This record gives sequence, structure tokens and C-alpha cells, in this order.
Amino acid sequence: MSFTNLSLDPDDLPALEHAPLTPVSRRLAPCQALQRAGRWVFLVMLTGLFPVQHEELAQWQSWAAAGVAGLGVVAIALGWVEARRRAYGLREHDVLYRRGWLVQRTQVLPLARLQHVETLSNPVERAFGLVRLACFTAGGRGADLMLEGLSAARAEAVKQHLLARLEGTTRQPESLTP
Repeated sequence: MSFTNLSLDPDDLPALEHAPLTPVSRRLAPCQALQRAGRWVFLVMLTGLFPVQHEELAQWQSWAAAGVAGLGVVAIALGWVEARRRAYGLREHDVLYRRGWLVQRTQVLPLARLQHVETLSNPVERAFGLVRLACFTAGGRGADLMLEGLSAARAEAVKQHLLARLEGTTRQPESLTP
């Protein structure tokens, strides 16, 4: 048997940017804003209340806390915009997840490599009715693809679809179609 490795014409490959993507839940933005606000409030309190020994530095402490608060507001606003731009797609042979605003990242997970799927949610996500779907492949320590911002019903439908693909069936839940 002889080995062949033919070259492909890049112009004939399917364009990833033309793949249809479904936006994640609009509740992801306020959910993440609340989580980020909690972290930034902690940092502002740490900056404003931490005892400073030098008198010269102590007079600037309130300004430093205000600066950290301003950075927090900017970070929360940018996070809100980024969360609203997230989208995912299911195709015949892979799962896509696009995230990012200034630096956009698109992850593609071939279904042939998929080993395990699980759903995760913390208390804040549950309060917003959101679930993360973690997709694992062989050999990794953590999730290779984490779909954030799915409603509980949508996450379960996508999970069942992916599990059906793992089992080799072609069953597709009705709730997958938008």
C-alpha cells in the first residue's frame, strides 16, 4: 500500500465565517456583569480599606479606590458587550463557539473527537436560568470546549444531540431548531 497526501486548494474549503451561528441567551450579559461586579467590589474595598502605613500614600488611597472602581465599570461594560456577541453553531461534523470582541476567538470541536459532555452551573447562573455545556475530548484534563450562556432547555437539547452522536444514532431533538 502506498501513502498519499494530496494538496487541497484553500479556495475550495468551506468558509468558517459563513457558518450559521445561533446567539447565546441574552441573559448571559447581565449574569456575567453581576459576577464581575462582585469581584470588582471586592477589589475596590480592598484598595480603599486596606491599612496604609505611610501618610503620603494614605492621602491617595481614596483616589486609588476610585480609579479601581472606574476600571471595574469599564471592564463590566466591555464584558457586557462581549457577552452579547457570543454565538454557537452545530454542524454535521463539528460544534462551533465564537466569543470575543476586540480579539475574536472561534473554537471548532470535531464531533469525531468528542468523548464526554456535561452541564455545569453556579448559583448566579442558575438564578439567570443559564447553563454551561462542557465538551471533552480524549487526553485532556479539562473541557476542550465550554459553551457558556445557554438556557437550561437549550443546553439539555444540545447535550442530548451530542450524546446521540456519540452513541452513533442520528436522532435529533425537536427543540434544537430555533
